Amino acid sequence: MGQIRLLSLAGLLAAASAWPAASAPEAGPAAQTLGLGAALEIADRSYPAVKAALEEKVAAASGVDAARAAYVPQVNLLWQINKSTINNMTGLLFPQGVLPSISGPVLPSQSTMAWNEGAGVLVDFTALDFGVRRARLDAAKAGAKVASQTYELTRLQVMDATANAYLNVLAAQALVRAAQSNVERLHAFRLSVKTLVDNKLRAGVEGEQAAAAESLGQTQLIAAQGQLDGQRATLAKLLGRPVEGLALSDPALDAAEGPAAAPDAAALAGHPAAQAQAAKVKEQKAELRAIDRSFAPKVDLLASASGRGSGKSATGVYQGGGAGLNIDTHNWGVGAQVTLPLGAYPLLMAQHRAQSAQVNAEQDRYDLTVRELNERLAQAGAAVRTAEATARETPLALAAARAAETQQRARYTSGLASAVDITAAEAALAQAEAQDAVARVNVWRAWSGYSVATGDFSALRAKLGQK
Repeated sequence: MGQIRLLSLAGLLAAASAWPAASAPEAGPAAQTLGLGAALEIADRSYPAVKAALEEKVAAASGVDAARAAYVPQVNLLWQINKSTINNMTGLLFPQGVLPSISGPVLPSQSTMAWNEGAGVLVDFTALDFGVRRARLDAAKAGAKVASQTYELTRLQVMDATANAYLNVLAAQALVRAAQSNVERLHAFRLSVKTLVDNKLRAGVEGEQAAAAESLGQTQLIAAQGQLDGQRATLAKLLGRPVEGLALSDPALDAAEGPAAAPDAAALAGHPAAQAQAAKVKEQKAELRAIDRSFAPKVDLLASASGRGSGKSATGVYQGGGAGLNIDTHNWGVGAQVTLPLGAYPLLMAQHRAQSAQVNAEQDRYDLTVRELNERLAQAGAAVRTAEATARETPLALAAARAAETQQRARYTSGLASAVDITAAEAALAQAEAQDAVARVNVWRAWSGYSVATGDFSALRAKLGQK
């Protein structure tokens, strides 16, 4: 979240280098105006991180459909035709997938080839798994919830980054205007002092002091303009388009103070960050239930129908021609199969211990997330109140600085003040101008941070007059 940035009373030197600044927005009928609300909408629609999070959300939702498919009976169809010899032999082979299985009795050795054909269907339905599929489905749903809330959290973060980048450009432009005004005043003052020095009415050192002050002001302006280019680049990245030709509008501030009351604990539990972490806890718990249910047997109901044809008789007589290309022997069968993974128990026990620790870790992360949200919300509320209070004070300081600068000029003209007094008054005025502009920006920055802390940008949108 953005932090309030206040300019030090040490002078505009540090302020101009710390805050990005730029020339005033391009004027003219061709310039397009981009408001803060519009910038948020553009980034929310088109920033790649948001689009990627949305695709991950869609992918996670498809994972739920895949988990539901485990409840559907598995139906497998097979058709095969081949031409081969029929030499068989007695003996045992462990289960493997390389050597063809034996079919029929052992016959005298011969190499005559015959056609063979077969087709069949096998239906396999897991009738009872003691909650394994349900736990997997719950885990998939929780994963989809994580992806959904991560998407919302990504949107919040992108809008917060966009708001800060937009406001940084506004602050930069305001600081450039302040630096430019300062340079113009110092330039006019240097010319005035030069005239006095040339006419022997002021000491030559005052002319040097005035020239040095103007040069320093120019340096500040150059640095501020350089900072603006960097801030514009950041905003362009978030919006996906150049911003040099856009006029950014400074949102109008109202007199309302900060949030009256912070959301309660229940509202914070609905924050996308808290929701995403809660879903992770649920996901890990579902995985643990699936592991625990894996200790129980699995009951499958099976049904099969098949047909075969062979070009050789059971006694090995080759029937010739196209014999074997027709399916003439049919079989069917139904049954139940119980699987108990005794050999997997040591692995399952280790997985249970590891998953239990993972559940506890995610629960601890959830508790930490809630604490951090409470801390962030309290800080964001204080930041809003501080920023708005500061924004109400800076116009008064600006008015006082302008009055002091005018009075010092009058005193200098009367010979009661030195060039140092004037340059100090000019620096104070430039600083007050920058502080006033930055204070307005800091209010919006604080409201952006408050929106992230509450998990909803509706507060900022309401301040902008949007629905």
